[in-house]
Amino acid sequence: MSLHDDTSHMPRLGNDNGAHPPHRGFWRSPGGIVAIGFLLAAGFLLLSEHRAHALGYLPFLLLLACPLMHMFMHHGHGHHAGHSRSRPGPGPEGDVR
Repeated sequence: MSLHDDTSHMPRLGNDNGAHPPHRGFWRSPGGIVAIGFLLAAGFLLLSEHRAHALGYLPFLLLLACPLMHMFMHHGHGHHAGHSRSRPGPGPEGDVR
């Protein structure tokens, strides 16, 4: 019977620099994949049973998209780039003062 240290025979966790392997998110775990399947099935059944209601609101959703796109794509009013009033305009002869 030998009394030597057997820890060198144990597999190391992580890679060579001692870091742990990257953590998988919830959506890539087995429970997350099952949750995605249930959500897809529920979404399909909801849309198939309530198609008339959902398509009836489609024109209103398109109209609502216009102001939302304006606010999010232009970031509101008052922050227009290139419209500085501190820079003087051209003089009477067309030259810049």
